[in-house]
Amino acid sequence: MPQVTPEIPGLVRGLEGIIAAPTAICDLDGVNGRLAYCGYDIEDLARHSTFEEVVYLLWNGELPTREQLGTHQRALVAARAIPEPLIAAMRLYPKPAVSMAALRAAVAQLGLYDTEAEDVSAEAQRRIALRLTAQMPTIVAAYQRIQLDQPVIPPRPDLGHAANFLYMLTGEEPDPRDSRALDTTLILYAEHEMNASSFAARVAASTLSDVYSAVTAGIATIKGPLHGGAGEAVMRTLEEIGSIDNLEPFVMQALAAKRRFMGFGHRVYKSGDPRARILMSMAEEVCARHGDEKWYRLSRGLHEIVYREKRLLPNVDFYSAALLRAMGIPMELNVPIITIARIAGWTAQLFEQYADNRLFRPRAAYIGHGRREYTPLEQRNPGNSR
Repeated sequence: MPQVTPEIPGLVRGLEGIIAAPTAICDLDGVNGRLAYCGYDIEDLARHSTFEEVVYLLWNGELPTREQLGTHQRALVAARAIPEPLIAAMRLYPKPAVSMAALRAAVAQLGLYDTEAEDVSAEAQRRIALRLTAQMPTIVAAYQRIQLDQPVIPPRPDLGHAANFLYMLTGEEPDPRDSRALDTTLILYAEHEMNASSFAARVAASTLSDVYSAVTAGIATIKGPLHGGAGEAVMRTLEEIGSIDNLEPFVMQALAAKRRFMGFGHRVYKSGDPRARILMSMAEEVCARHGDEKWYRLSRGLHEIVYREKRLLPNVDFYSAALLRAMGIPMELNVPIITIARIAGWTAQLFEQYADNRLFRPRAAYIGHGRREYTPLEQRNPGNSR
């Protein structure tokens, strides 16, 4: 029988609504459904910016000049390659290992090859953040190729961040429209205030552990289905539904059985996730262009029925599932792609944490036994134990 937690003064389950740290990076207005990075509205960034430019913005608080952006892009390109011993190690990972578990292990291993890994000075943090941002797509693409028994494709210096990832994944130069769609998706996922993975990364950094350890904590956290894993769960639901004709009966039966649909609702947004609105439009265009409209139509239909019945709106993970599927990206890479984007926000938050650090040390409300006398082993009665 599940234990019922008693009402305890001061207890905030899941730390919901608790302000844990100040930040100048992400302004999230949950009441009005707005999101901004360093003061710039997410809609404007999605429409006009690039992921590389957004990384610079998150790390520096200002948009770059043309010269600054060029220098930043060249530095990212120069850091894309990963050590050959790491590729060899990934080939030894067990075949059943899922992509996020492999990414978690590979990033931790990557730190072993970085001579600056234990340096948490501000200068070293910047250099490590740049390497991690550049190399994480290389790791994800390499492991996917290894899983498929295909040769690992090295990065191309003439392609942008998103286009290069698609190239390393498929071996073919991507359609610029797909590159732009993925680039915009990375922008939307780049940062999102004090979510579970950002908090986990900050907690690790607050102990003055190294950047690789803090990022590994973030990866371990975003891997969970209640955080980054929702997008993959959405795609599995769409596949389970299978057809438009099955949509209404499937959803109504699932709701009657109190089944939870992933990709709906949000802990903070009360009037809708602004990123979901952008992704809905992008998913419609990409699915139509690839002749794969089934997934968008199923998504839109599921969206309408769940809103009609439960008044729940989609979050960022909902339409990204159909979008990535239409571009031919396997669903098991949904969360790794989110992680490729979120490394920008994690590292920006780590800069803040290290610069103004205080160890996170919340308290727990004890609800167990009162103080008891110790009973010697030979005097213990099994019937009296709980």
